[in-house]
Amino acid sequence: MGFPLQQADTLHAPLVRTIALIAAVWVFSDAGYYFLLPALGQASSYNDNPVGTSLYYLFWVGTTVILFWPQYARWPRLARWRTFGNRLVSLAVWSLAFLAAVTFLAYVLPALPPLSAQALRDDFTLPELPLATSWYFLPKSVEILFQQLLIVAFVLGMAMNRFNLRSISIYGAVLFGATHLLLAFDDVPIGYVVRFSLVAGAFGLIIPYLVLRVPNGFAYSYVVHWGYYAGTVFMARMIGPEAVLKLARSLFGFD
Repeated sequence: MGFPLQQADTLHAPLVRTIALIAAVWVFSDAGYYFLLPALGQASSYNDNPVGTSLYYLFWVGTTVILFWPQYARWPRLARWRTFGNRLVSLAVWSLAFLAAVTFLAYVLPALPPLSAQALRDDFTLPELPLATSWYFLPKSVEILFQQLLIVAFVLGMAMNRFNLRSISIYGAVLFGATHLLLAFDDVPIGYVVRFSLVAGAFGLIIPYLVLRVPNGFAYSYVVHWGYYAGTVFMARMIGPEAVLKLARSLFGFD
């Protein structure tokens, strides 16, 4: 049984080091994607280079597990549930999630209509996601695992320093939402930046609860994260990639 989470008065040095290391891993992984892969003759693209990009993020998954193993090792003590305490339920969650992903990639995504000519016009820069093929989700699935592991390391680091769940959620929402604002420097339309940041902030609020309080919560967190990307592709193909941009303009007055 884990110890109760209480509010810490200050950020302890180990926690500061953990957060700094998480930030460094995030920054170096992004830099490597945009600069190292091209330097090695590999395209920085999920659609055009799914295998190379998958291997790249698989490296960062392993690196993250090694660097933050002290945090992960404390997970059973910090959480209010036993790992695979009910293996039948865990197996059902895994099997249903896998079946849903395969169904989407093998049947739903190929059947979606192509993007309209208006969406592909020269004055509107589309991110790679609305153009996703089924292969896109191979590296994306690995990258999501990498991001989830970083988030879990942050949550566990805060919990180890006795921050309460509410504080962890607030910090998580702010940090996770803020990191997605960096998409604005990647030629991503402002509508997508706003949406990704708001949704990321919402994820940051709920992920600590899933990680620390819900059996199989890490699986649910991963499924929600993966499902968001699948839902974004579905909306872009069925409604149009500019739908969110138009909504952002009406709500926030963007030009």
